[in-house]
Amino acid sequence: MATEVKVPTLGESVTEATVGQWLKKPGEAVKADEPIVSLETDKVAVDVPAPVAGTLGDIIAKEGDTVEVGALLATINEGAAATAAPAAPTPAPAAKAEAAALAPAASAPADEEGDAGNLTLSPAVRRLVLEHGLDPSKIRGTGKDGRLTKDDVVAAAAAGTAKAAASAPSAAAPAADASAAGPSRKQERVKMTRLRQTVAKRLKEAQNNAALLTTFNDVDMSAVIEARGKYKDLFEKKHGVRLGFMGFFTKAVCMALKDVPGVNGQIEGDEIVYNDFADISVAVSAPNGLVVPVIRNAESMSVAQIEKTIGDFGKRAKEGALTMEDMKGGTFTISNGGVFGSLMSTPIINPPQSAVLGLHRIEDRPVVRNGQVVVRPMMYLALSYDHRLIDGREAVTFLVAVKNAIEDPTRLLIDL
Repeated sequence: MATEVKVPTLGESVTEATVGQWLKKPGEAVKADEPIVSLETDKVAVDVPAPVAGTLGDIIAKEGDTVEVGALLATINEGAAATAAPAAPTPAPAAKAEAAALAPAASAPADEEGDAGNLTLSPAVRRLVLEHGLDPSKIRGTGKDGRLTKDDVVAAAAAGTAKAAASAPSAAAPAADASAAGPSRKQERVKMTRLRQTVAKRLKEAQNNAALLTTFNDVDMSAVIEARGKYKDLFEKKHGVRLGFMGFFTKAVCMALKDVPGVNGQIEGDEIVYNDFADISVAVSAPNGLVVPVIRNAESMSVAQIEKTIGDFGKRAKEGALTMEDMKGGTFTISNGGVFGSLMSTPIINPPQSAVLGLHRIEDRPVVRNGQVVVRPMMYLALSYDHRLIDGREAVTFLVAVKNAIEDPTRLLIDL
């Protein structure tokens, strides 16, 4: 008996997706609720689980196909044994070469082969593995179900601990000839994911429709660094989460939004919508790029609650477990490019929001305090905003309010 696997409901207003990657092959055994295919929507990647246990039958929708909600993806043969699957066809020479590059050496001990889940590679991860000449079975996967992420491959390449076995001497001659002919000039064309297409479209719309302007300030991080250093161990012991800088900045932003409500508003037609709540979008890193989940009602949360929420977002983003509901809405965005080493930037707003705060790296710089030149840990802040709604005075007032709260964290406690 064959059971159909169909595209599930993907979320409000989302009617279609792109088939990103099949995690199982025809004839492979699958367990009930085990992810078998990944779908890419405008906002997140969604794993589709097997509705029953059995073996994967015919795959109807191929990787890269656009499918609508309710469309047939594949069939599952219930109760069929994995050994009943037909023998795989002999791979073409090119496929053999790629498989050899990705497979562990035949002489490798069984306990060094790693989890089988690690060998299910996305196209981006597979490309990185080949580029760095790594053996994926030697890399510990941190993604969902132990799958490898791009971060895992980059870390392994930097550590130099997962090099693939050297090729046979007979294969070295052609490589030498190619080297003598000059440097390689390869090109690769990769179709944009649906998420990347949507990001590109929305950011370009923001530039076309909004009157974008960015204002800058810098902030002395001494007080926050001192507070964090003094209480981080007690904080982690009590709340079970690390004390970071995002908790301080999110609280400071929520206070500033109360003082300057226009920064928390948005334009709808010929009306301005003012929000008396702060749903803060925070950019976090995921295997497929940056995603922006939302901290709901951040204005009523403690620093500990904010840090727990952000930590949960980061973990689920790495596992590919964020949902459409996690990304929905948002009245203001905080983007922390400093974790990647950014000194300064002009972030682009996320419509229909009207402003975004960019955080950057902390570095020691000379500044003047009480007539003396001293060295302080400084950070540049950048507020990009829609000038149609937010005047320069409001933007500067908002940014100064954030600066004052960070330089004197006591303000966060007494709401000043």
